[in-house]
Amino acid sequence: MHPILFRIGSFLIPSYGALAAVGVLVGLCLALHTARAARVDPGQVWNLCVVSLFAALVGERLLLVVMNWGVLQRHPSWLMGLAMIHHPLLAGAGVAAGGGCALWYARRRTLPLRRTADALAAPLALGLAFEQLGALLAGSGYGTEASRAVHWAITYTNPLAARWSGAPLGVPLHPVQAYAGFAFFALALLFLFWQPLLRRPGDLAGICLMGIGAVIFVTEIWRDPEGRGWVLRGAVDGPQIAALALVLIAAPVLMERKATSAESKEAAPAGEARGGP
Repeated sequence: MHPILFRIGSFLIPSYGALAAVGVLVGLCLALHTARAARVDPGQVWNLCVVSLFAALVGERLLLVVMNWGVLQRHPSWLMGLAMIHHPLLAGAGVAAGGGCALWYARRRTLPLRRTADALAAPLALGLAFEQLGALLAGSGYGTEASRAVHWAITYTNPLAARWSGAPLGVPLHPVQAYAGFAFFALALLFLFWQPLLRRPGDLAGICLMGIGAVIFVTEIWRDPEGRGWVLRGAVDGPQIAALALVLIAAPVLMERKATSAESKEAAPAGEARGGP
């Protein structure tokens, strides 16, 4: 594919970074719209997104520096190449840092947590769709080897795809990044059109967590297992464990809110009966 989007002299613009940046910008613009729909201050949501994104980037790069400190001491110039490295562990560190910072900012600014989370559902899914498109071009998170029956398989030939992402060259692979990207894009559209129909704050955020978790869990079936941390004797890998955690976090919240709503509806007629003649 195309790990380099374009060149300006000797300056390279990586496809992954460029598409991820586009996803961030598009997601930020969309967040202004969804914040208004969720009745949250768009300016505060914009600031929350910027702060959490910065925290995620810093968290990822600090982890890389710590893990490669000995090598960087011997070769300081390699620090510039850290931006080309992508790994599920780094993504997890970024999510933890960004999510924690977003929660801190929301509480500090007394933003309504459930409505704010609803406003972020569609932008998050759309940003992930662009990120996966960049991964497809760069060879990051590449798929398993595809059989001849898979006519839509992709083959990486650029040596930079192997150097930066470890993608095998000359081997037909499942375009699993495209599978995930299309799924995230479909989720973004679903959340965008579904948001005005929801009546309880927080429901869209819960559905978002479950949807993203389901996409990650299913698409991991076609991702190459190299470096993804197999557990339970190879039954699942690290990202699938994280996906299950997202579903487990979201499900009780949705179930509890539905149960509370059902109880209130059942209690209303009884109260009316007691207050009647």
